[in-house]
Amino acid sequence: MMTGMNTETCDPAELAALRDIFASRSEAVPPAGWEAVRSFEAEHGIVLPEPYRTFVAEICDGLRAGPPYYGLLPLALTPPDWGTDRPERLLAEPFPLTAAWLWEEEEATQEALSEQEFEARLDSVFDHGSLLLSTDGCGMYWHLIVTGPQRGHVWLIDENAAIPFGTRPDTSLMPGTPGFAGWATHWAQGRPWFADA
Repeated sequence: MMTGMNTETCDPAELAALRDIFASRSEAVPPAGWEAVRSFEAEHGIVLPEPYRTFVAEICDGLRAGPPYYGLLPLALTPPDWGTDRPERLLAEPFPLTAAWLWEEEEATQEALSEQEFEARLDSVFDHGSLLLSTDGCGMYWHLIVTGPQRGHVWLIDENAAIPFGTRPDTSLMPGTPGFAGWATHWAQGRPWFADA
C-alpha cells in the first residue's frame, strides 16, 4: 500500500517543478482560478489533493500536448472516448483499491462473483473517488485519486487492469515518484511509464 504523501499542503518544490513543466507551454490552458476550484469541490463534496489543487487554480487547467499522449484534461472534463452511457461518476465515494488489480489475470475473482457483482466492482474502480486526468487512447485512462486511502496517487485504469503509478521500483509495474507532480515530471522527462519498457 502506498502512503506518506502530503495531499493537504502544497509543497513549494513540487509547485515550482509543475510551473517549470507547464507555464511556458503555449498550448497550456490558463488556470481555472480558486473560485472555479472551490465551486467544483463544493459540487462534488470533495477537496482536491495537493499539489493538483493549486496547480489547476494557479498554473494550468489542461494541456493539449500532454501528459500523456492525448493531453491533460481541464478540471471536470472527460475525454471524448469516455462515452455517454457510463454510470455517474461519484468523486466523494472512496476509490476502492489500494493495490494493482489485473482482473483479466484473476479468473478466480471473476468466477467467485456473479457477473453483476463483478461489473459493480469494476464500475466503482472507474467511477468512484477519482478525477480523470487524461487518456492514452484505446480505453486507457489516467485517474487522480481524490477520495480514500490512495488520495493523491495517479492510477492507469483500462479494460484489463488498474495500476498505480509511482511506487518502489522493485515492486511496481510503473515505478516513479508517486502523486501528480511525480507523474507530470515523469512525462516531461520522456520516461517510459512501465518498468519493462
